Amino acid sequence: MIGFGLRLAVAGGREALTRLIIIAAAVAVGAGLLLTTLAGVNAVNSQLTRYASLYPGASAAGGGGPAPLWWSTREDYFQGRQIVRVDVAATGADSPTPVGIPRTPGPGEYYVSPALTELLAVAPAAQLGDRYPGRNLGPVGPAALTSPDTLLVIVGNTPDEVAGLPNARQLTSVGDTVPALPETVVDLILGVIAGGLLFPVLIFIGTATRLSAARREQRFAAMRLVGATPRQISVVAAVEAAAAAVAGTALGFVLFLAFRGQLAAIPFTGMPFFPGDMSLRPLDVLVVALGVPAGAALAAWVSLRSVRISPLGVTRRVTPRPPRAYRLIPLGLGVAELTYFIGRRPDTSDGQTAAFLSGLLLIMTGLVLAGPWLTMVGARVMARHASRPATLIAARRLADNPRAGFRAISGIMLALFVTSVALGVITTIIAHRGPAPVGSTDAGTVSTAFYEDPPTVPDTLLAELRAIPGVGSATVIRANPDRGGDAGVIACADIPTAYGRCADGVTVATVPYSLVPFHGSASATRVWPAAPNSLDELRRLPVASVVVGTDGSTAAVERSRTVLSLAFPKFWVAPNVPGEFESDFADTLRGWKQLANVVIVASLALAGCSLAVSVVGGLSERRRPFSLLRLSGAQVGILRRVVALESAVPMLAVAVVAIGMGLLAAQLFLKAQMDYPLTAPGVEFYAIVVVGLAACLGIIASTLPLLERVTGPETARSE
Repeated sequence: MIGFGLRLAVAGGREALTRLIIIAAAVAVGAGLLLTTLAGVNAVNSQLTRYASLYPGASAAGGGGPAPLWWSTREDYFQGRQIVRVDVAATGADSPTPVGIPRTPGPGEYYVSPALTELLAVAPAAQLGDRYPGRNLGPVGPAALTSPDTLLVIVGNTPDEVAGLPNARQLTSVGDTVPALPETVVDLILGVIAGGLLFPVLIFIGTATRLSAARREQRFAAMRLVGATPRQISVVAAVEAAAAAVAGTALGFVLFLAFRGQLAAIPFTGMPFFPGDMSLRPLDVLVVALGVPAGAALAAWVSLRSVRISPLGVTRRVTPRPPRAYRLIPLGLGVAELTYFIGRRPDTSDGQTAAFLSGLLLIMTGLVLAGPWLTMVGARVMARHASRPATLIAARRLADNPRAGFRAISGIMLALFVTSVALGVITTIIAHRGPAPVGSTDAGTVSTAFYEDPPTVPDTLLAELRAIPGVGSATVIRANPDRGGDAGVIACADIPTAYGRCADGVTVATVPYSLVPFHGSASATRVWPAAPNSLDELRRLPVASVVVGTDGSTAAVERSRTVLSLAFPKFWVAPNVPGEFESDFADTLRGWKQLANVVIVASLALAGCSLAVSVVGGLSERRRPFSLLRLSGAQVGILRRVVALESAVPMLAVAVVAIGMGLLAAQLFLKAQMDYPLTAPGVEFYAIVVVGLAACLGIIASTLPLLERVTGPETARSE
């Protein structure tokens, strides 16, 4: 029967061959997207792992082991871009070598990433290159870089120098002591986002393999009439579906390998991948290579339930039982669970993940289960208010079989839900923890703070800074003994006019270390509060920071930053302008936000393709009923509106419900976990959704011209 099934699939006439090619092409697209999704998850994990390797934990030195390597990781900045600086020093000939370079650099030597090499070649030395005196030994290899755009420098020093730097530690091995990533957070984000894309892909593949299911059922029922057993029919159906799926899966692998380099260059998370990161594990290959054909065969087997009952099964169809309201129970339980943990947040991170993840999974399950019921309710409402024949026919058909109407767009419901949750959470966190606003005055403020071992600041350094073209002031802030944190004190006479003044009669004021309030802006009219210190006490206080006011030009800012970096090489946080240090965290979240936007676009496109395949399949299966309607006087325009309404109404209704539930779940999570009110996503999110839905409707509309061709009078006579 396997050979017979293959002959039916390949040599069953033009219709069978056309169906085989269409199914194989659709499966190829779905398999290629599935492979891209799996490779993308692996690429993100590789990026995170290499990023974590730049911040290793100290190794336990054992007797007889290799000599340790001193290691210190800090951050520098250039024009708002982060430069990761790693200072290393070998303590012996057998000290481990950092990943990505041939040997550990010695004092006065350094390696730089290719992206930083290009930047050093075009930036004036006084603005960037002078920060790294010595000899450039060559590029850092990809094994040590998070992304091709990563700016990384590995600087050699003596062991005593590195030991005195912030965040210094000794390593007896490199590459295998990577600190554990926050898996409860990262895996949750990756799992939710990947699931939001994988589910539409699987729906698309399943929909494609069911093309012309009704025609095949009729053919298999005829085979039953001439003596074929149910088992033989199941084998033939599975072989026919699997043959197209195998060809499509093979083509999907070819498409993935052909476009892997171009896909890696797309900054899905805000930074591009290395082509090698877009790799597949053996398990991924097996899952796709075996799972897609097996899933196609299973879908074909399930679709033939009516044929297996009896040879006349396909002619004895009845309206399926309508879905019941009990399908809403899991949805309500998920919302109730998230609501319960408001004010009752578990103490451990594992407990929090279990609590919130289970609630989100319940809501996702509830949405899938409630989808047919919601489709039925919407169809009945549409039928009740229908004033035109097309609306009434579409509503009655959806109400009769809401499961079929919901099946093709169930993927878009989950995709919109998970991305609404992700974007709601990310947008809110950025709003509360994002960078300080950077105005024209703030962008010209360069400051470096000393939280440990405060240095002395010679007058010659201040004079050198003030001599830089574009620099208007260079000011020393001293530590406030009464307030800590980022509050310092300064003589009122030393406050530059661009940053405010003191009240009349005040000699010493309390100011931030950067002279710019956090989440605020510099202002010449600001009046700083008085400090309880006298001028004599002020001079004896340790230095807290040095603030340089510039005109905001790149040359002035970066030259000031370079001078400060060389004067105070043991900085914990490099000299920075307001918003740079805080923006690192926000940039990471923006990367996840961009990835979520990609998922929305891709899932909406897949949903449109699934709907198009469903529409084409539905037109093929209903050629005779539509032909009879045309013979009875119905115009083609009415039939087109019927088909469009059957597809568009469930999709739009599902989109509203999914986004609403996603934002509700995000609000409950934020309130329980962080006590934040939800900050709704911006116009960009809704614009992407609207454009994506419009594209889906356009894809559906592109299939409607087929209606006139397949519903002519000859169809009613021949079937």
